[in-house]
Amino acid sequence: MSLEEVLKVVFPFLDGVDLAACMVVCKQWRHIAKDDYFWKCVCAKRWPSICKRPNPPTVTYYKLYQTFYKRKHQRTLLPARLSFDDLEFFIDIWTEDKLIFSEVVPGPVLQRGIKIPPAGICDMLKFHLQGHEYKMILPVDPSFTIPWSQTVSVSVLVGRKDSNKVACIINKSMFDYIDRTASRALAFDYLVFSPYYPFISGIRAWISLLFMEDRSNGVIDVFGIEMDFCDAANSQEEVLWLLDMLDWK
Repeated sequence: MSLEEVLKVVFPFLDGVDLAACMVVCKQWRHIAKDDYFWKCVCAKRWPSICKRPNPPTVTYYKLYQTFYKRKHQRTLLPARLSFDDLEFFIDIWTEDKLIFSEVVPGPVLQRGIKIPPAGICDMLKFHLQGHEYKMILPVDPSFTIPWSQTVSVSVLVGRKDSNKVACIINKSMFDYIDRTASRALAFDYLVFSPYYPFISGIRAWISLLFMEDRSNGVIDVFGIEMDFCDAANSQEEVLWLLDMLDWK
């Protein structure tokens, strides 16, 4: 069996990424791998129904795969209409009915995060703080303590200086999930968007208390507050676009 015959047997079993990699091996492999039959096999795994048609819906199945594979992995955003300089965040935290934290936080302060993690935090939290992922963290100085036995809730509003409007991010949500291995207590709420965006829903705002645990006194010592929108936004530009779509009043 010749090499060409071997490749024609193997190529129908490859996925799109591997078949594309074969196209750059040499001219012979590229010539064989460009056969649209192999790309129809790839498309049939992703979109079986579309391959029931006698002809591809685009020029070739290769073109069909290229179009939607690239679309999944590439997203270009226009510059955000907001900046963190335009924003300020109003964060209030209660234990039971007692207010224990209440701050107006300028956008740039929340955006800068914690550059140097405090001594004594667990390794998993230190790894999280030193990672390269986009973060919005407010250092809490001085820190405050919360007994393990008490329930804790949080509200977060955001204000725009350019229009003097306010939107709700989190409305009195409970910190009902505590990850002791990572020293984080988490709460969330679903964002409320403007009626101009009727098809956007189900996106959560998460807020975390970053703490060190004092087992002898039965309390957590909170040194930071982190907020994220990881359901939908993982960069500064994405977060600003998401906030701009909120139901501003």
